[in-house]
Amino acid sequence: MRIVTEIASAFVGVLLVACAVGANQQWIDSHFLPLFFMSAGVERLTEQVVRIGICALGILLAFVIRRRLGRLVARNPVRVAVTLLAVVLAFGEAELLLRRQHVRAVEEPIAAQEPLRQLDPHLGWMFIPSRSGRHVKAGREIEYAFDSSGYRVRRVNEPVDPDRPTIVFTGESMIVGEGLTWEETVPARTASRLGVQSANIAVSGFANDQAYMRLEAELPRFRRPVAIISLFMPVIFDRNLNDDRPHLGPGLVWQPARTPWRLIAIARQVVRYRTPEAIELGIDVTREIFRATVAMAHARGAAALIIVPQFGVEEASDLELRRRILDEAGLPYVQVPLDPGWRLPWDRHPDARATAAMAMAVADRLQASQVSSSVAAIPFRR
Repeated sequence: MRIVTEIASAFVGVLLVACAVGANQQWIDSHFLPLFFMSAGVERLTEQVVRIGICALGILLAFVIRRRLGRLVARNPVRVAVTLLAVVLAFGEAELLLRRQHVRAVEEPIAAQEPLRQLDPHLGWMFIPSRSGRHVKAGREIEYAFDSSGYRVRRVNEPVDPDRPTIVFTGESMIVGEGLTWEETVPARTASRLGVQSANIAVSGFANDQAYMRLEAELPRFRRPVAIISLFMPVIFDRNLNDDRPHLGPGLVWQPARTPWRLIAIARQVVRYRTPEAIELGIDVTREIFRATVAMAHARGAAALIIVPQFGVEEASDLELRRRILDEAGLPYVQVPLDPGWRLPWDRHPDARATAAMAMAVADRLQASQVSSSVAAIPFRR
């Protein structure tokens, strides 16, 4: 038993070292996508620290701990077996307990965090309509008000009028304007510059497919849509690959959330490993989503535009995703260069300076566009 344990320990240790050595930057880039809440520098540093940790663990297991484990198993085989059985049973019990509770999807916001959300069987989650909530961050009290349709508005009693000419904004928290007053959001700033109503139908935590499904459901309510504005950022593309929420597959076919083992679902929230096949599928479906969005806009006589905020220098991985998803499909977009420091002090969301630049870029592009006579007729307010 001792010899078997030592051989197994040495094998596992050598395997860990081999994995750490083999997981070079090229392998990492092909399996782990950029993340919104982590800068490229911090992400690379974290990757290298994890590699070093795995390598060190393998060396310890193969050359230091191996003999101690062998002696421990030889002296107390029954105790070791009972301990291992208890660990396995504990995992089983934890899985059963978790199956009785709602396990949040990777990007699903915390229920008690403003702006408040509720579960939705078709989209995953939605803002609670007809309510106003406040949240204090960095000394500022931010009010989040939503009308009866769940659109963010200045005040609850000032709902969006679907009969008026409207620029419809869809997307996630950067369009919602988390951490910003209503006046500081991209939709509100764009509406002010162009003198036309905006509708902020974005929902925090949404991926591009959820934003598209939300748009598909809401657009028929608007009698005179002027433009449809979407958002794309390579650092949030990873969300499009999640299937732990309602999502769209190839052909934009709606699919329910997949419910794997709950412990595996929790592990996925920490380790965002992706296969090359999953990434390729995500690229194809995302491209299909934006093509359908543009077609939906044109079918209603509206302009279509995708905002691509770019904080600082564009990484090679970001450039590749933008090129493959937007450029190769010939999609209409405007890339907005932003200072890396134009972020909220407590997280990486755009601050008021960034949203002002984004709104200006959108307004300039719509004003210059001849796709829609409605847009061309809008007086540009300086």
